[in-house]
Amino acid sequence: MGLVGEDIGPARAREQFLRGGTVEGTVRNPILNSWQRSRSLGLSPEGCELPYFEDLDLDGRLVRAATPVLDRLQYRFAGRNMNVSLADGRGAVLQRRFGETSQVRHLAAIQSVPGFVFAEEFAGTNGIGLALAERQLINVYGAEHFAERSQSNACAAIPVRDPLSGRIQGVLCFGYPPTDADAALNIVISKAAGAIERRLLEQSSTRERALLQAYVDARNRAPTGDTTGNGQLGELAGSGLDWRDEMILKERATDLISAAQRAAVDVLLPGGRRVTLLSRPVTSPSGVAGVVIEAVLPAPHQHRTVLTETGTSPGSLAPPVLAPAAPSGPLPGTEPDRPATTVRPPGAVGRTADSATSGLVLIGEPGVGTYAVAARRRLELLSEASTRIGTTLDVSRTAQELAEMAVPRLADYVTIDLPEAVLRGEEPTDPRTGLYRTVVHGIRDDCPFYPAGERVDLRPSTPQLRCLADRQPVLEPDLRAAGGWIAQDPAHAERLLGHHIHSLIAVPLLARGIALGTASFYRAQDPAPFGDDDRSLAQELATRAAICIDNARRFTREHTMVLALQHSLLPQSFPEQSAVEVAYRYMPAESGVGGDWFDVIPLSSTRVALVVGDVVGHGLHAAATMGRLRTAARNFAELDLAPDEVLTHLDNLVGRLDRDEGGEDPHADSTGIIGATCLYAIYDPTSQQCVMARSGHPPPALVHPDGTVTFPDLPAGPPLGLGGLPFETAEFAVPEGSQLVLYTNGLIEDRHRDVDTALDQLRHALAHPTRPPEETCEAVVRAVVPQHPADDIALLVARTHALPPHRSATWDLRADPALVSGIRAAVTRQLAEWGLHEVVFATELLLSELVTNAIRYGTEPLQVRLLHDRTLICEVSDAGSTAPHLRHAATTDEGGRVPHLRHAATTDEGGRGLFLVAQLAQAWGTRYTAGGKVIWAECALEAPAGKTGAAAAYFDDIPAL
Repeated sequence: MGLVGEDIGPARAREQFLRGGTVEGTVRNPILNSWQRSRSLGLSPEGCELPYFEDLDLDGRLVRAATPVLDRLQYRFAGRNMNVSLADGRGAVLQRRFGETSQVRHLAAIQSVPGFVFAEEFAGTNGIGLALAERQLINVYGAEHFAERSQSNACAAIPVRDPLSGRIQGVLCFGYPPTDADAALNIVISKAAGAIERRLLEQSSTRERALLQAYVDARNRAPTGDTTGNGQLGELAGSGLDWRDEMILKERATDLISAAQRAAVDVLLPGGRRVTLLSRPVTSPSGVAGVVIEAVLPAPHQHRTVLTETGTSPGSLAPPVLAPAAPSGPLPGTEPDRPATTVRPPGAVGRTADSATSGLVLIGEPGVGTYAVAARRRLELLSEASTRIGTTLDVSRTAQELAEMAVPRLADYVTIDLPEAVLRGEEPTDPRTGLYRTVVHGIRDDCPFYPAGERVDLRPSTPQLRCLADRQPVLEPDLRAAGGWIAQDPAHAERLLGHHIHSLIAVPLLARGIALGTASFYRAQDPAPFGDDDRSLAQELATRAAICIDNARRFTREHTMVLALQHSLLPQSFPEQSAVEVAYRYMPAESGVGGDWFDVIPLSSTRVALVVGDVVGHGLHAAATMGRLRTAARNFAELDLAPDEVLTHLDNLVGRLDRDEGGEDPHADSTGIIGATCLYAIYDPTSQQCVMARSGHPPPALVHPDGTVTFPDLPAGPPLGLGGLPFETAEFAVPEGSQLVLYTNGLIEDRHRDVDTALDQLRHALAHPTRPPEETCEAVVRAVVPQHPADDIALLVARTHALPPHRSATWDLRADPALVSGIRAAVTRQLAEWGLHEVVFATELLLSELVTNAIRYGTEPLQVRLLHDRTLICEVSDAGSTAPHLRHAATTDEGGRVPHLRHAATTDEGGRGLFLVAQLAQAWGTRYTAGGKVIWAECALEAPAGKTGAAAAYFDDIPAL
């Protein structure tokens, strides 16, 4: 379909064209011309990359006119594999509609998301681009598309024009499978485009339409009319101007309409491009007098130009002609403060060169038209403010956005003062006190306002405090006569007046009845003072901004509370231990606090546990869940469980929390836990071995003493909360002086960076084994942390130490009570070698009880070990699994009825051994191993006062061993 010849299909014709063959006569001329243009632009069928525009005018005239029509088309195509798109004059898609709404889930972003540009220069032959190039209704079928990805599609597209000026406002396009091609679609799209054009016409007033029709009729009667021959103006859409440029041109056009004279003015646009605006008086048949503003854009090779005059009659409108530039400046008859214009004598018009582009900018009546355009400009400003103010939840940034919106379209300078309480996220008690200059923004940076960041103490007579007191904006049209403003600081006021600042509007920032600060709008360049309309506009802007500032303030308060909770739940300091030297960093995400956490937990026998975890989600719920898991992990660690067992218990806990909070009920109003990850490691300085297990968490980094950085291959394990799946451990040697680096995924995962790249950056930052952990943390933060973290980051660096061999002593023995005395003697000698004479007696008694219990209740082989660290650690291990318990004796009350539990008495045969151990040791417990259990006790090397005396009553009757 779509080919002229019958002997070759579109796919073969396209292949032949791409190979350099001749296909004239077999492909429709518009398609062939587009193919040739695409190839000349250097486009590749396999890689037509479409640019993406964010500056879409989604509230402009075209969208407002097209929305009801698009809604009707979507209803008509309901259930069909059709999509309808509306693009602007640049080819950027503004809106999309789908007949079968479910298909959007299966489409690529360029086919479903607004903002991608389908102009021919980027996308090659396609419906939107070809409609802009050919300026008429077109159809493109299958292989007629230039890009490979579009071969399975067909489309019909038609330009949408302004009915009077003829300017192309955009493109309406239908997309569908080639098998659904139907000639009736051309009728439907033509009627739809006509409906949009009629709605565009309705957006203008009757008087404006009459003036525009008179202008178009005059162009049709001009003897040197435009080359189109239909009286329509040239197109600005293909000139590179965007909707923001057109807004600037409309603002300058308003001034020309107010002048009500023939004139020309050069306008410098932000991109450095100059556009000449022409103003022409025109009168409608009904006698309505107005002014038409036309824009002339020179070709890129032309120099800056002004217009020459020809002696045409007032009723004849001929296109202007460009001539070499002439000196610019105020001319006789112009106001000195207005933009410089070239004034024409009555009846004079100009002509444009063929290489120039011209187009209608604005039409209106002096006076009435000026007010209408000014009102439209204010509405455009407020509409834009609704999208540009409040883009973040940062108080200072939101205030800055208000200032940026007002300068220069309302004021030349803006200052915003907020109370310190608002900046902290709190509700101000008195907004007139504790004000800080938060924003200073203007057309120049050298204006001597109080600088941002400083406290400002204002007098009650200043307009700022008066507006806060009355909750109403204050207008000072002439600052030279504003006594209250001058009295604040006469010297400072004189400096401001010296910078031509002459008018002020002070507006309170009110939200929910609360005054959050004040915004001050200053005028300098325009000699006219602020008026009532300006005051109303400033109040509207301030009101919208105040709501956003209040939202940001409340977010700041919540963020501060959650951050404080997060910090209170994280370790404030680590207990003393000798196994590792640690340093850590916690960095919250920019968007909010999450559930990352870490911990260092001393264990029995000089060992230490290193823990890092991450709760899915952000906010108060994630922080509270993190606190629960950290507390639970410490409790499980106190039980001396292996890493895989700790993760199993945490997994069960997360599952219970999720169920308790409605995680299994789809109708429950609860956020749920969703899940968490965790890495749990135990390092033993006596053996220099580390055992680890992880649940969906990134593996740690291990920095060897020689600088080699590795990432141990640990079994991944499922995230916490899934349940039913086992966790596995891995054990490996960690030489003394190594560094274990544990972190959460926020450190290495970033949407702007590949994970492998982040790991390489981490490896390079860690490859300095001699650095202390604090310096290592700093290096990792500088080299690896994303510039704008989207997730929390927890980082824990631990440098390992080893217990020297001479600080450890071990004895093996059999289950023979006669050997206990020998063990006591050997222990005494070892303590003497260590110089621990003060704890000999207590240690002998403690070990006697532990060894006796092991011989009586344990299973061979038996072993005794002493560790000399910060404390003296006594261990007795056996192959049994029986847990020791403190024994109690039962008694009854005087009536013999109620039983009571008491500690074993001195007259009881047994039950006192572990009680004495508990009295003599500062900590004791049981640790289960793969080969049995270990009963351990720690003795303080400096015994607390009274500790020995508390157990002295039991020493006299200890049975001889």
